[in-house]
Amino acid sequence: MESQNEPKLKSIFLPFLSTSHIIPLVDMARLFALHNVDVTIISTKHNSTIFQNSINLDSSRGRSIRTHIIEFPASKVGLPIGIEAFNVNTPKEMIPKVYMGLYILQPEIESLFETLQPDFIVTDMFFPWSADVAKKLGIPRIMFHGASYLARSAAHSVEQFAPHLNVESDTEKFVIPDLPDKLEMTRLQLPDWLRSPNQYTELMKVIKESERKSFGSVFNSFYELESDYYDHYKKAMGTKSWGLGPVSLWVNQDDSDKAARGYAKKEQEGEKEEEGWLKWLNSKPESSVLYVSFGSMNKFPYSQLVEIAHALEDSGHNFIWVVRKNEQNGESDVFLEDFEKRMKETGKGFLIWGWAPQLLILENPAIGGLVSHCGWNTVVESVNVGLPTVTWPLFAEHFFNEKLVVDVLKIGVPVGAKEWRNWNEFGSEVVKREDIGNAIRLMMDGGEEEVAMRKRVKELSVEAKKAVQVGGSSYNNMVELIQELKAIKLAKV
Repeated sequence: MESQNEPKLKSIFLPFLSTSHIIPLVDMARLFALHNVDVTIISTKHNSTIFQNSINLDSSRGRSIRTHIIEFPASKVGLPIGIEAFNVNTPKEMIPKVYMGLYILQPEIESLFETLQPDFIVTDMFFPWSADVAKKLGIPRIMFHGASYLARSAAHSVEQFAPHLNVESDTEKFVIPDLPDKLEMTRLQLPDWLRSPNQYTELMKVIKESERKSFGSVFNSFYELESDYYDHYKKAMGTKSWGLGPVSLWVNQDDSDKAARGYAKKEQEGEKEEEGWLKWLNSKPESSVLYVSFGSMNKFPYSQLVEIAHALEDSGHNFIWVVRKNEQNGESDVFLEDFEKRMKETGKGFLIWGWAPQLLILENPAIGGLVSHCGWNTVVESVNVGLPTVTWPLFAEHFFNEKLVVDVLKIGVPVGAKEWRNWNEFGSEVVKREDIGNAIRLMMDGGEEEVAMRKRVKELSVEAKKAVQVGGSSYNNMVELIQELKAIKLAKV
């Protein structure tokens, strides 16, 4: 029971229209509901299917959480029903139309902020306008970052000091200045908006300004994972920030949560598919299987898929590979289907088409490591279960995250990816099977380096679990943030 001096806080959470942003912010919303905050998540219908199962589960447990659906204006912007997000299947020509739909929705969302009268709002970084709306309403706005503290610190440093302009070529290494560690990169590994100014550069400036106008920021990270960068970021930005991670570990503690997270199972899909991967995994020795996944936004050209397939087959290790249909290139699908048949016959590999229940797979004892794009959600989830990673950054802030995994934490082996690309493009680089295979061997074949790497990541896994327990760093951050928000509410009474 809350006393009269401890009023229940009302909140609104506004996720961006992209799976990799939606999942952690919804987990964070669920975390606030777990701490007795009233939560409303604003979403469009199609995007809500990603998380509604989780919300229903929490609601059935007596938590004060719900989804408020707003209709995406598909017909107004010339989009087919159901295309209302940025993901791997969004055709390139439709991306500006999704942005336009979001722009059209802004007044309706602003109106909801007024009508629902929250005590505070938590919005994705890609809604910078919400800082001004919150100010007008006299309530705190908290900004959600879907990246690591290191990634945001490194980007800030490159913006500030432009070290990439002092090298002779795109492949010459430079040190990112003013960071706790000596981290080296090349121009080719930087996001295009940091390499040279474009529209996105301007958007990131607006986002940074909105963060400075906000009450503070929240990250899906925990102090023990990147303590130096947690402290550095707050100092460099001059803003408040709270690491509340690992959020997936905190709110997804039983199998029903883990299975529901990020997926709306269709009625016609029985348990056969799930039982397939689970039965296969359970038949394999402990720590013998590679989990290969490149996130919800990735697509590879046919030539790269061939290299990955050969590297996995030649590695001699069992593997689960999450792949997706390539509507633009039927040749890829034919190749993968033939490869899948061959792997079924040998029993060495299992392909999951489309979505995979990543949390459930990663915690299976048979999994021994990942091959990953270094998306932040996956980095955190691999640390949660104490697994090392073969790192293969692709786009967004992935190359910065690789620096944390490989150079700072020393819990990963790089494939040697050299070139950043846009999430909706193939890029020109093809990583060769030999390089992929060498990285897999270093991680899986039991050498001194591997033993030391596994010891380090297991220790971090213990710290992750401590962080979300009573008295842990993230737990204390959560309590502190809620108390500050309550104090603001009380001051108005």
